[in-house]
Amino acid sequence: MINVAVSGALGRMGTTIGRIVDEAPDLELVGGIDIREGSFFGKEVVPAARIDAFLKEKKPDVLIDFTVAAAAVENIRAAARNNVALIVGTTGFSPEQREIIRSAVEGNVPAVISSNFSVGVNIFWKLVREAARELGDYDIEVTEAHHRYKKDAPSGTAKTILEILDQELGEREKVYGRVGAAERKNEIGVHAVRGGDIVGDHAVLFAGNFECIEISHRAYDRAVFAQGAVRAARWVVGRDPRIYAMQDVLGI
Repeated sequence: MINVAVSGALGRMGTTIGRIVDEAPDLELVGGIDIREGSFFGKEVVPAARIDAFLKEKKPDVLIDFTVAAAAVENIRAAARNNVALIVGTTGFSPEQREIIRSAVEGNVPAVISSNFSVGVNIFWKLVREAARELGDYDIEVTEAHHRYKKDAPSGTAKTILEILDQELGEREKVYGRVGAAERKNEIGVHAVRGGDIVGDHAVLFAGNFECIEISHRAYDRAVFAQGAVRAARWVVGRDPRIYAMQDVLGI
């Protein structure tokens, strides 16, 4: 039995993850952390200020974090101090925060950190990489859409797309939206849409003369991210203490 704690437990993703863990026969939900105390699925949720005491008392094998960048950094540091493996789906980290996370995790605990835990998105990234290798002379546009409450833009998934394109094509200028007279050059256009309850849409357009190829992924329910995170939680326990990607979990 793997004992699981959830930070951001009272949020939409935290609640979805908690339900999946609570229903899994091989997992035990031991409680959660949030900005305020409460309960979910019959388990205690403690304020983030009490995370160290919570981890010492509940002794989870793994902590799943879908919060915001500043909170996630502190949750990660606390988990590393208490020898708790990590699944981190939070996005929007600055380079400085990423370095703090790396320093906290490496050599201390195993952690799967990904901007997207959907199995489909990880296959989508692989397809984008393959297309970029063959279509580097095409014009490229990246579009993403999310619900009106999403705080970071472009999304972490879109940033991963841009990293893949840079790896395959070399770094190109990124143009974030266009206005006025803006003749296209050898840039990559990036467009973020926010509205309603859109769970997560991503697309990469490769446009050449006389043809276009578009690779896209659409999530209809945030459960796909939660299911991937729980799959990673099963995988990460007992691994060597370093940072892994979701591709490591999937073996791709």
